[in-house]
Amino acid sequence: MAAPEVHVRPYWEMTFDAGGDPDPGQRDALLRGVRERGVRDLVLLAHGWNNDHDTATRLCDRFFAPFPSLAPGAHLGYAGVLWPSMRFTDERIPDFAPAAAVADPAGPRSALDRETRQALDTVFPGQGPVIDRLAAILDERPPDALDEFGSLVRQLAGVRTDGIAADTVPELSAHSALAMFRTDTRNICMEFADTLAETAGDIAAFRLPDGLSKVWNGAHELLRQATYFAMKRRAGTVGQKGLGPALGRLAAEAPEVRVHLVGHSFGARLVSFALAGLPGTARNVKSVTLLQGAFSHYSFARRGALNGRQARVDGPLVGCYSRFDTALGVLYPLASRLAGDDRGVIDLGLRWGALGHDGILEVNGSVRTSLAEVLGSGVPGSGCVSVDASQVVRDGPPPSGAHSDICHPELARVVLGAGRITP
Repeated sequence: MAAPEVHVRPYWEMTFDAGGDPDPGQRDALLRGVRERGVRDLVLLAHGWNNDHDTATRLCDRFFAPFPSLAPGAHLGYAGVLWPSMRFTDERIPDFAPAAAVADPAGPRSALDRETRQALDTVFPGQGPVIDRLAAILDERPPDALDEFGSLVRQLAGVRTDGIAADTVPELSAHSALAMFRTDTRNICMEFADTLAETAGDIAAFRLPDGLSKVWNGAHELLRQATYFAMKRRAGTVGQKGLGPALGRLAAEAPEVRVHLVGHSFGARLVSFALAGLPGTARNVKSVTLLQGAFSHYSFARRGALNGRQARVDGPLVGCYSRFDTALGVLYPLASRLAGDDRGVIDLGLRWGALGHDGILEVNGSVRTSLAEVLGSGVPGSGCVSVDASQVVRDGPPPSGAHSDICHPELARVVLGAGRITP
């Protein structure tokens, strides 16, 4: 099967490795191409959790598709920011064909399907024996292997703390030990399993009976959350050490090009941390649009790791959120609390909430509005803007809900409006 194609033109890809180093050929092709093609506005999209190049490419193709007709006379260029992340194949992307393992529900839901195992091998190179043992445990579900499972998950994630791993100052200490991987594995797995059942409603695959099946359903979620913490850390690294400096080169070599950053999920964290890596002299980033951002809603606040970085944007920083995103509304804050917070769940969403669930919090002068309002009246020209996109970001099954439901003309219009890109 031929690789999927992105149909908008001109289009470039910029691929980064886990340490933030770009593919030099792709980077240079973009720097040269925007000048040769007379690009005035360059829209860069950083994907979130995707298993492979094909899935990321298809996402770019679908997201960018409305732009030419919405701004027919604009001198637009497009780029996909590709970085090593992963998605469990039971996390459906609306309107994307499901993986075979999802279409065929045979076998226990806790087991790892072939595509997810391959993704783990790619994202965690050199960890093949650990991944094989984790898969074997989830397949066999022996009652005495939970502690071993927890230890292997901790080993796989390579949990550590650094500045790019934390979204807020309190998180630096709260995540220093990541209690999720140190405390009793069975209790953690049961809490994840209960939460999955609550978010799933009447979907039978998630409402398992008490006992071993339920525990292993939670163990599957523990492994998923461990990969998320690794992806969260990696997104910050790629943004700050990779994309930010690359945008600085673009500003120096093609200063007339206006840059518009768009990020989905952990890709939203990536483009946000790119602002921290952007050279102080660069003023080419004219807008940032964060779609279902999988990082703290306090990131740009005084307590946040990105406090004040929104000033690096010569225009608005827009955070789109949706109440139908259960990955961020339920599982993200639960995992964050289990990672080190000992408070009760009564303030769980507020303390550990994600930007993609309720917007940007505690930033002076920020604006909160709805999708209908910004489509009718326009996006504010500067500062932090939280946009409730629940009007269109609403479809998707558990466990992630509407987290990946981002390919809509309305969201393309938000990006164009934030960037003052006119026909």
